[in-house]
This record gives sequence, C-alpha cells and structure tokens, in this order.
Amino acid sequence: MKPLSAQQLLAAMRANGHRVFEGELNLNIIGVRASDAQANTFNDMIYVLYQRGGAWQCKAYPATTDPGTYYREHPANVKGTAVLVPGRYSGCWQLGQHQGKYDALVQRGEMTVYRDNNSDAHIDTDTPTESGYFGINCHRANKHTTSKHVGKWSAGCQVLASPEHFSQFMNLCRDSASLYGPSFSYTLLTESETRL
Repeated sequence: MKPLSAQQLLAAMRANGHRVFEGELNLNIIGVRASDAQANTFNDMIYVLYQRGGAWQCKAYPATTDPGTYYREHPANVKGTAVLVPGRYSGCWQLGQHQGKYDALVQRGEMTVYRDNNSDAHIDTDTPTESGYFGINCHRANKHTTSKHVGKWSAGCQVLASPEHFSQFMNLCRDSASLYGPSFSYTLLTESETRL
C-alpha cells in the first residue's frame, strides 16, 4: 500500500466524518487497513498527522492493524480473536507500558472488535462485535530489527514493524503529552475509505 500524503489523509478523515485535531503537536493517530487481507504481514499503515509551525506533517509507519495467524488459528479468547472494527475511538489510549515491559500506548477507553472464531488465517468481519476493554494497545514488534511476519506480535493490537519507527512514534507521543495530556484518540480507516 502506497503511503498517503498529509492532504490525502486530511481529505479521507473529513470525508468519513472523523474529527481532525489541529494545533502544534496535537496528534492524529490514524491506522489504514489494507484491502489485501493477506495474513501475517505488516501490510497496513499507522500514520501520525499533526501540525508543526502551522504546517501539516505526516509520518507513515508500516504496521499491522489485525492479528497474526497464530492468534487467528489459536484464539486467546473463547469468543474468538479480536479484530479491531474500523472507526473512531476517542481517548482510547494513554501512555503506559505494554505488558509491563516497555513504554507504549495502552488501552484506556472502550474499543469495538469483531470476534473471529473459526480458527483459520482469514479475517472474518461478518461476525458479532463486542465493545469493552481488551488490551488493544499500540506497540512495536521485535525490539532489535524490523519484523517481516506478524506471528505472535499481535493478538489484536496495532503493531509497528520497525523498532526505530516505534521509537520515533513514542517520542512524538511524549512531546504531544507534555502539551495536551497523556491520552490519545485513534481512527482506523479501511484502504477503500482513503480512495477519494
């Protein structure tokens, strides 16, 4: 999936009725789920869209917005594997630690997931949804190198493939938190919603 520009993201957010934060370092964290539903790849994108000196900036990070094949085939929940439903989640994350191990964005507000429970590699979105607190965090994969396969890195979390990108992402979050507080909203779009 080709990275989007700041103007393309702004247009997609507004066309889909999602709020856009303005102001110095007021972060818009936006995931885009690829139409290609190939399992176990970092084929999605997580963007950070923000203003600096009045000009729009856009950082694009290869990521996964859906679980790896391990958890699709071996659900950690009896109801099925959590697959985040596209939409807007206001104040859903805050600065914290992923599994108590390292700094990340951790869930603090309700999020809605599909429950994929047929134990195959394909994402099913024609399943019941559930809203609540499921530990849908935003974190990195391997701490040493860029990951090529999702594997066990995601059971539903939003995961950046590169540790360097994740470090940059977290620095932006900390800088923003010093101005606006430690909570963050997240918008998950589908690739088709960005084609205007």
